[in-house]
Amino acid sequence: MFPLMTERSVNMIENENKLVFICDRRANKHQIAAAIKELYEVEAEDINTLITRKGTKKAFVKLTDEYDASDVAIRLGIL
Repeated sequence: MFPLMTERSVNMIENENKLVFICDRRANKHQIAAAIKELYEVEAEDINTLITRKGTKKAFVKLTDEYDASDVAIRLGIL
């Protein structure tokens, strides 16, 4: 699992408190939430996933109000 940085994902970080990740196609939402909690030490409020045309899985992770997506992005060095 790794973060995806595009113009749209930066907009989601700033406006919607969401992070975008590329993850294993076989992972379900519960496994993604557990990985987010373990790797980045934040809680996910909601997770939406989609399979891209290239066959990869994107996870849109909305963080709870206690956590700020921009702080996590800065810690990861992607903002």
